[in-house]
Amino acid sequence: MKRLWLLFAQTVTLLLAGFFVVATLKPQWLDRKPVLSSVVPVFESASSSSSQASNGVRGFSGAARAASPAVVSINTSKAAENAAQSEDPWFRFFFGDQGQAQPQTGLGSGVIVSPAGYILTNNHVVEEADEIEVILNDGRKSVAKVIGTDPETDLAILKIELTDLPVITLGNSDDLLIGDQVLAIGNPFGVGQTVTGGIVSALGRTQLGINTFENFIQTDAAINPGNSGGALVDVNGHLMGINTAIYSRSGGSMGIGFAIPTSTARSVMESIVRDGQVTRGWIGVEPQELSKELAESFGVPLGTGVIITGVLQNGPAAQAGIRPGDVITTVAGRSVSTVAQLLSAVAALAPGTPATLELIRRDGKQQVDVTPGKRNLQRPTPAR
Repeated sequence: MKRLWLLFAQTVTLLLAGFFVVATLKPQWLDRKPVLSSVVPVFESASSSSSQASNGVRGFSGAARAASPAVVSINTSKAAENAAQSEDPWFRFFFGDQGQAQPQTGLGSGVIVSPAGYILTNNHVVEEADEIEVILNDGRKSVAKVIGTDPETDLAILKIELTDLPVITLGNSDDLLIGDQVLAIGNPFGVGQTVTGGIVSALGRTQLGINTFENFIQTDAAINPGNSGGALVDVNGHLMGINTAIYSRSGGSMGIGFAIPTSTARSVMESIVRDGQVTRGWIGVEPQELSKELAESFGVPLGTGVIITGVLQNGPAAQAGIRPGDVITTVAGRSVSTVAQLLSAVAALAPGTPATLELIRRDGKQQVDVTPGKRNLQRPTPAR
């Protein structure tokens, strides 16, 4: 009996083993679907997901491919200024040529914005340079000429004489939102063109002490020395800003970089190309942010306008009857609630053309017509 039971058990085991082998290797013999068929949709889904991820990656690489050819490296040099004693034969006899200063060189980036060869960059990249060399991403080189500069926004326009130039597409920086993804393209530390990625961390940054007119895009895309003048682009490769400055304790990127919006760069560029300079309005006032106490004193909501604490004698504002204590709320129909907004609105006025300002005094609201003068960089503060 024991032997029969053992024989039965062995037979069942062999049958089960055979069934498993047939079911796995030749399921069609049993007229059933493969055991692993249920796994297939999972791999298909993963493949589809990977394809979508790849498409996203290709989107960023597509933006880089679209914008990178138009981003150039800029090398500058400035002739050395020798110390006065370096020409003294006795000084040279005892100390040799130690007084012979070496030429100063600089590195930066720029963006080709026109087939005619116009390049947008930072003023501090080319300031006081005697020679400027532009190196394209395709290896071509050209000496550049300065068409004009605007130190108050730290922008400059160069021009090179080359053909078949790649041109970047100017985007609308006013459409940017905090959290939008952006790429920074430039030549950091002279290592060669580099693309870094990040998001828009903040918009409308002011009072940083970098420029007179500030309206920066803040990004955490890595920006380092040499990136100045380079491109900040969106995921379509459209130019959204000109990389300008970083906050850093070490000299390298700490995730806080600033770019000049394309909206500002476009207007400056058009003025420089058209007139050779940027012409801005000026009315001669000293403004101050409206504090909570001052707002309550004047009976106006906080953030309604900007209070005037000083008026330049015989300036346009004084001639129009504006006086200290006035709270300016609008300039030519444009609402202002900060000093930066007032400065920008007044600068946008055409010199010699009257403009209407709305203001609040203790005796109520008033309108005054001011004929702005031409803003001069040499004017001392208070000249807003």
